[in-house]
Amino acid sequence: MRRTTQPIEPVRKQRQVPIPPERAFELFTAGMGRWWPLSTHSIAAADATGVRFEGRVGGQIVELTADGTEHLWAVVTTWDPPHRLVLSWHPTIEPEAASTVEVRFLPVEGGTRVELEHRDFEELGEVGPVARENYDPGWEPVLDRLLTRAEAST
Repeated sequence: MRRTTQPIEPVRKQRQVPIPPERAFELFTAGMGRWWPLSTHSIAAADATGVRFEGRVGGQIVELTADGTEHLWAVVTTWDPPHRLVLSWHPTIEPEAASTVEVRFLPVEGGTRVELEHRDFEELGEVGPVARENYDPGWEPVLDRLLTRAEAST
């Protein structure tokens, strides 16, 4: 796959969750398997059974399936709990290139503002613009599930 030279605007999303940054970071990472919408946002769809998040630089985010197959979604490139993490993001069966997902956890009155920026779609070559179009609305239900889980934990 060739990198495109046309700049592609990052996807930026945020949610305010009613828990402190330490708990929000922990929920987003180690707790991902409890809130990620696997039925709509996974490789194996109905056969997806969970998510494993390895919390360290070089750690992986892996989708687990009923038959034991594992699909690599991302590799952790920055690990700064409870402030931010950065992922090399490539959740496809045969990844040829990766975009970047950065998540920041900022203390605000009443909880934490979770800011997600998904960028570097240029690395995906000709499919970059389509990927960006899909991820823009695609992150909404993911972050909504995070918020719902955070609210339930208060």
